[in-house]
Amino acid sequence: MKIQIKLLFILLIHSFYSQAQDNGTIKGKIISSDGIPLSGISIKLGKASYTNKTNNQGEFTFLNFPTGIHTITLDGEGLKRQSKEIKVVANETTFVEFKLVEDIQTLQEIVIVIKESPNKRKETVLSGLEIKPLDLPQSVQIIGSKIIEQQQTIRLSDVIKNVNGIYVGSARGGAQESFWSRGYDMSSNNMFKNGFRFNSGSMPEVASLDKVEVLKGSSALLFGNVAPGGIMNMVTKSPSFKKGGEAAMQIGSYSFYKPSLDIYGPLTKSIAYRLIGSYENSESFRDVVKKERYYINPSLLFKASDKTEIVLQGDYLKDNWTPDFGTGAIGQEVAAVPRNTYLGAAWSNGLTKQTTASGLLKHKFNDNWKLNFNSSFQDYSRISKGTERVQPSANGDWNRPLGQNKSLEQIIGDQINLQGNFATGKLKHQLFTGIDAENAVLQAYTYTFSPTTYDVINIFDLDKYQQRTDIPDGNVTKIIKTSTNRFGIYAQDLISVTEKFKVLTGLRWSWQEAKAVTTITQAPTTKRLDEAFSPKLGLVYQPTKNMALFTSYASSFTPNTGNTIYGAPIAASIIDQYEVGVKKDFWKGMLSTNVTLYQIINSNLAQTAELKADGSTNTDTNVKTLSGETTSKGIEIDINAKPIEGLSIMAGYSYNDMRYTKTSGKTGSFIEGDRLVRTPATTANLSFFYTIPSGILKGIALGSMANYVGERLAGWNNTVAQTIPDRTIPLKAYTTIDVSAGYTWNKLSVLCKLSNVANVLNYTIHENYSVNPIAPRQIMTTLKYKF
Repeated sequence: MKIQIKLLFILLIHSFYSQAQDNGTIKGKIISSDGIPLSGISIKLGKASYTNKTNNQGEFTFLNFPTGIHTITLDGEGLKRQSKEIKVVANETTFVEFKLVEDIQTLQEIVIVIKESPNKRKETVLSGLEIKPLDLPQSVQIIGSKIIEQQQTIRLSDVIKNVNGIYVGSARGGAQESFWSRGYDMSSNNMFKNGFRFNSGSMPEVASLDKVEVLKGSSALLFGNVAPGGIMNMVTKSPSFKKGGEAAMQIGSYSFYKPSLDIYGPLTKSIAYRLIGSYENSESFRDVVKKERYYINPSLLFKASDKTEIVLQGDYLKDNWTPDFGTGAIGQEVAAVPRNTYLGAAWSNGLTKQTTASGLLKHKFNDNWKLNFNSSFQDYSRISKGTERVQPSANGDWNRPLGQNKSLEQIIGDQINLQGNFATGKLKHQLFTGIDAENAVLQAYTYTFSPTTYDVINIFDLDKYQQRTDIPDGNVTKIIKTSTNRFGIYAQDLISVTEKFKVLTGLRWSWQEAKAVTTITQAPTTKRLDEAFSPKLGLVYQPTKNMALFTSYASSFTPNTGNTIYGAPIAASIIDQYEVGVKKDFWKGMLSTNVTLYQIINSNLAQTAELKADGSTNTDTNVKTLSGETTSKGIEIDINAKPIEGLSIMAGYSYNDMRYTKTSGKTGSFIEGDRLVRTPATTANLSFFYTIPSGILKGIALGSMANYVGERLAGWNNTVAQTIPDRTIPLKAYTTIDVSAGYTWNKLSVLCKLSNVANVLNYTIHENYSVNPIAPRQIMTTLKYKF
């Protein structure tokens, strides 16, 4: 009697196809739970026409199979997912066997799909663009959910440690993390979630992340209105028609605990769901500081037809946090205050709420053409109150100033893009074109206190003065409402002139209108209109199937968010970027490397203004100034390797030199030739994770990560004829090392991580008033059960 089970059999290969004479043979066998061979099952190799069937002994064979390390995953409706790694050797036969432990009364077909190495694997990035990294004249890094899980990430900064050249520039009073790339702040316009601009004033939740995409260099063609250096796109997990899920509990140092739940499966034959939720409650290595977070992320997938599907998803984050401006600095030195000492008022508090919702319609006309329509809404609010800006005198006395902040933002965005493959004569085209529109409304509140000083403390001796405990309220003195409308049309064409030579051409037209209205003080309304064309040209030469040489030029138009010290919208920046590089795979794809050299010239760099119009210190990051011209140049190296079964390695190195190359030279202007603050010359990362695949120790996992941040300057860049000798704060280089170990048994797993093993002390500094020490040695344990 013919068996009628439907099943998917996926083969993931972390190597490339090799020539036929280097290939080997795979022989497999499928048996039932009681050892009976399953015969007559059709086996297909991907989209190829080659079809085989298991014989009476349940065996199948594939000849001329690529050599290298392969991961075979058995997956199907009603079946337990099974994975096995094998090594195919040239001119030899490799055997693999699967035993099905569930009901197998309808087994019918096995499909084997070949998935290639990181450089040649076709990826769908930025919620629409489907392309092989090897064909893109630009550096791309993708950190997937497996790495996020293995490293027990808690914050987005934990994920970014795997991306060379991206680093945390500051913690901004504990409210958010600011990321920098190639010398540029990514936090204003360059953070995205599911392809839409994301307000970076929060600590994003990582529980729902499927992957984090980092495209370095110019991405203005596809998005517009972004600063150079690169963009970061957080992609959340999607619904699945396969039923499953997991429940996890993370417990760590300083009373950290975080339960989370992720469940998914079909509701009907055409509707699938996913629901992710987490709760976090923790204290900190910093006295007084604590955090409580609530997060939920529901999503639905509708299969309207074989060619059309709709994905609806949303999430909500509520984050109660303690404002913490760190230890302070005296002159050019970080204050010698114990790492745990909290200097703010004990009642200081902050609350961030962030809601996002999006809908994605995907329609596939045929194998060559597809259309995406994506719409998104985001609501963001952040309020905080406390003492802030730790700026003590030489003897440690500090007149604690009061601060109260409130900002609201709503963003509505729409995108429609078309991707198609076609030929004109001998030329092959991969076209990606679309239209996007966005409306953002930001409200920033200004509060004042009378008197502005709360009390006096001494940062070296908290018992020297009596601290106050009452909670004053500030008065709203100004509200600036900035409405920004953006619109863009773009087209990009990857032209394959020959099998080895490809040309990427693109053009974008961007339009932006910004209107700022100030209430209470009744300041005049300001309005600004910007528009420009942004071209891009890239050349890719692939002398072999495993190597690509590329070069590119891009000119981008970047309207800046924020206002001048007088309340007017800040002017736009014009950026020219040049990039060359090589992408190369070795040993059948077991080792993938990328090397990129770049130069970025920004004719008008926007930075937070140091002083307000009245001469007082400015702490509002929405108030900015243009510093003149800067030039950033450097090199980046990425390495991914899977040398043996069960072992994965990631490494990276970057060098960046970013300096002021043109200033006015007048009093108050920046000094030509000076390196910009918060831009380390060198960063590096190295991580590995090894899971023992077989034998008596099967399921044991070991891992480690090292992260290096080089010397850099914090504080403010010096200016011509300034009244103080030096405004910079030199910071030493540092390296942190994390180690982890775990064990998986059936559906249950436990994983422990010891971070900052050497208990290294260093700092992230926002300007010179938020001097936050990095976390000391800590332990984290994750207990997980998979359904």
